[in-house]
Amino acid sequence: MEAEGRVPGPPLPPPSLGGGGGVEADADPPAGAPGAARGPLLAAEVLALDDEEDDLEVFSKDTSLAEVNSFSPSMPISPSSMINQYKFEDEPELRDLFITVDDPESHITAIETCITYRVVTKTSRGEFDSSEYEVRRRYQDFLWLKSKLEEAHPTLIIPPLPEKFIMKGMVERFSDEFIETRRKALHKFLNRIADHPTLTFNEDFKIFLTAQAWELSSHKKQGPGLLSRMGQTVRAVASSVRGGVKNRPEMFTEMNNYMETFSQKINVLDKIAHRIYKEEREYFNEMKEYGPIHTLWSASEEDIADSLKGVASCIDKCCKATEKRMAGLSENLLPILHEYVLYSEILMGVLKRRDQIQGELDSKVDALANKKTEKDLFSEEIGKLEDKVECANNALKADWDRWKQNMQCDMRSTFTNVAENNLRYYEECLAAWESFLASQTVDLHVEEDSEDRP
Repeated sequence: MEAEGRVPGPPLPPPSLGGGGGVEADADPPAGAPGAARGPLLAAEVLALDDEEDDLEVFSKDTSLAEVNSFSPSMPISPSSMINQYKFEDEPELRDLFITVDDPESHITAIETCITYRVVTKTSRGEFDSSEYEVRRRYQDFLWLKSKLEEAHPTLIIPPLPEKFIMKGMVERFSDEFIETRRKALHKFLNRIADHPTLTFNEDFKIFLTAQAWELSSHKKQGPGLLSRMGQTVRAVASSVRGGVKNRPEMFTEMNNYMETFSQKINVLDKIAHRIYKEEREYFNEMKEYGPIHTLWSASEEDIADSLKGVASCIDKCCKATEKRMAGLSENLLPILHEYVLYSEILMGVLKRRDQIQGELDSKVDALANKKTEKDLFSEEIGKLEDKVECANNALKADWDRWKQNMQCDMRSTFTNVAENNLRYYEECLAAWESFLASQTVDLHVEEDSEDRP
């Protein structure tokens, strides 16, 4: 079902590499430039899935994700785009890792229904054995990758994946829009990672891009066992029970405050934008019925038939303009807003994990103050924890700056697109009605001239 393997190809010219952002102490060396889609919305009840149903997931409960090149405000948005072109001023344009997600396939068995996607990777990096790879991955593979990245880099900002929700009534057969929405979300997820100066060199990411199905399955089994994961959970709970962090640097307190405000505002914007889209769609459906009524009426009103047909034509043009405006909202505004709703949740989680590391250090310092013996052992542990906290702080600070700059760039680009779409919409509607008024004025003058003649 998941036939995949390496596809040999001609070597790519090695691009120049540039650094950027923070790196964890035990992470691979940074390189590369950092960076970082949709039919009508489906209004349906959203149901949560179990783990074995992860493949039936979408990006949003009631919206789909346009494949927006978030880090490329100056570049045209294209569904076929494979590269996030955004770059900082002091970083190079060239990249050495290109990923695209396409060709979704449904697989139906007696046990389950799932969808796999082709993941094509082209690279000139020396650590890869080939310059091109082609594999097939299902959604739970993407979830595994995300969890491994979070495990290896707990204080880096991992890009969001589609949420674990499914539209009711679409379990057996998925619409093309449903599948395309998920494909675009997964494509964006991988390219965000590829553009990250640290995550792009993660070993699990490389395995995800290159391993055959059986190789990936074997690698997954090598992960931490249940007891290890339970231990991590217990430590996290214990850290939260201890209360707030005593010695949290002011910078991270400001980050927490910023994210609380950001999360509140972006969630409100997301809800209002969806409500606006819903009302716009209802208006569009009314317009589709409104115009033809004037055309039918004109058949029984010979004296005003031209006027009625003119109104019908104007409404039809406005209807088409409304449809394009709706497409702009669903492709440019809604997915970006919702993506940053998910990002806000991720950032809050990252900040909590940093606090947990800080909490471990604080507890050891307190224990050392109360212990008269074993001071050497505690001092050694405290030294290691101090290094761990410093690495966590440096990694988060650098990733925070990168994320915030990308977010601001995305928002400026998104709101600019919305403004341009609104201008085109109102210009088209205004032109249609002005043309109608002009024709009515000409007809009125002709009638007056004919009445004045002897």
